[in-house]
Parts: sequence; structure tokens; C-alpha cells
Amino acid sequence: MNKTDRLHHVTKLLRARRRITLAELISETRASRATLMRDLAWLRDELGHPIHWDRDSQCYQWRAPDHAADAPEEMAGLWFKPSEVLALLTLDHLLKEIQPGDLMQRHLQPLEQRLKKILRQSGLDTAAEHQLTERIRVIGLGQRQVPPQSFETVGQALSQRRRLAMHYQARGTGEHSERTVSPQRLVYYRSNWLLDAWCHKRNELRSFSLDAISQPEVLAEFATDVAIEELDEVLGKGYGIFSGKDVQWATLRFTPERARWVAAEQWHPEQKGEWDAQGHWVLKIPYSDDRELVMDVLRHTPEVEVLEPEALRQLVREKMREGLVRWGCVS
Repeated sequence: MNKTDRLHHVTKLLRARRRITLAELISETRASRATLMRDLAWLRDELGHPIHWDRDSQCYQWRAPDHAADAPEEMAGLWFKPSEVLALLTLDHLLKEIQPGDLMQRHLQPLEQRLKKILRQSGLDTAAEHQLTERIRVIGLGQRQVPPQSFETVGQALSQRRRLAMHYQARGTGEHSERTVSPQRLVYYRSNWLLDAWCHKRNELRSFSLDAISQPEVLAEFATDVAIEELDEVLGKGYGIFSGKDVQWATLRFTPERARWVAAEQWHPEQKGEWDAQGHWVLKIPYSDDRELVMDVLRHTPEVEVLEPEALRQLVREKMREGLVRWGCVS
């Protein structure tokens, strides 16, 4: 009997009999005294099972505590308290909201049914389901839908470390192309899914929007692995999705009114921010491609000013002027 089976069996015996001697446990499990003592201590101290040693009867007892509704339940060799099951169901709910679709729901449904069964045994299922369906809301602003089949195929290639063939439409140019890539990691960024991958057509690391991928196919060839450090160096140093190795720093100054929000936000993991004497929030962020950064600066206009570099400052001014011309405000 392996450890998982033994722990499950010990828990089952204690719950069924409510009290049992160590000799009976040894007979039932064929484990040594020392092993069972460790098992009982782990079940009690780590999982919170209500196991007590009664000195008078020389028995181990299962005593339901006052908070019996939060006693752990077993699932696939693991034990979960109802409070932990609620957390798992919450994650299940959030994941289905992040990537909706029948395919995702079909894969998660067996897990969800088992978790709800544990809650029903604890008498908490009605309240728990109400909290999940009525009290949790995910709003994905600017979210682009990924076909469920594409999501599953990309995930399969990633987990099996295989190359992926696909059709891809670059939104910046509208160009359609056939690509073979080695998937490296999935990224959920600003309500959308991205695939960081080694592109065998361009011979470089690229980020691909999953919603722009069509006809994905897992190939038999093994994927080319790229070290995490290199992924971060190439795709994680610059600002946003348009990143690269050649990094420079932008300095932005936000008005005191807008700073009350922006000072609490993370624009980049390596950002630096400080308050100036006038109550402005001065934010410094690294970037290698200015496209996404310019869009975010324009989004906060006129509550933000680009201090440096000068080239970025001039570019933002040009974009603002183009907008005024298009709206007929200036000629």
C-alpha cells in the first residue's frame, strides 16, 4: 500500500469507527508503528483532521470539532477543507471567465462536479454556488475571443514541447503568413492571451496573439527550448508587448489628480516612481518599442507629460496634432 492509499485508508477507518487502536491500524495497513505515528501526526497537524489520542481508552478518536463544516475532504489523493474548495471553485470560475467556451467548460466540469460534491457533503454548496455565480464578476475590457480549439491546440503543443504550425494574421500590417513556431509560454496580458514562441520563419523570439492564430496543428518535431532568462531578456525588458533587447527609459509626469490612480498602478515590473515637490507622480519605465507606450500616454492626455526622451515627447505631440487635424480642430 503506497502512502496516498494508506493515508486515505487510515482516514476512512477513523471516520467509520470513530475510535481505533494503534494495533488495529497496524493490522489494517500493515505499516510500522513509526510510519503510522508520522501519518497520524501529518493528518492532524498539516491537514487539520480532528484526530485525538484518548489516554484512558488507548485509542485514536475522530472527534468532530465545532467547525466540522470545514473538515478536510479527500479528492484524488488530496484533502481539501470546504474553505479551500471555495477558493478552488473561485479559480475555476475565474478561469472560465478569462477563457470562455464549451471546450474549456467541458474539461473543467469534472473537477467542478467533484468540488461541489465535497461542498454538498459539508452542507455549504447552496451558499457557495450563490456566492460564485452572483458575487464574482470578471470584466475583460478589450478582450478578444480565442477559438477554444486554438487555445487547446496551442496548450497541447506547449505542454508536450512540440512545434506548432499555424496561420497568423499580423494586425499591424494585416499580413497573412504560415508559421512554424516552438511555443515557450502563454501570457495573459491586458485581458488577452499571447504566445511567446521561437519563430522558425524569422529565427527570433516573437509574441503572437492567440486570437490571430488559425488552423493550429501540433507537429511531431520537438520544440526548440529557449531559456527563461533569454525570454525575459528579449520579451520582458521593454514596455508591454512590443519589447526587445534595445531598451531605453521614458520619464512621464502625471498631474496630482491623475497621480492618485497611476501611482498605485504597475506599468512595468522594473518601473521607478516618485513624488515631486508639486505633488506630481514622476514615473520612469523601460521600453524598446514606443507603439504601446504612446497609446497609453495618449490615453492619459492631458493629465500626463512626457519629459524624456525628446524623441518620444515629439512623437506624442505629433500624434496629438494628427488627432486634432482629423477632428477638424486645426488645419
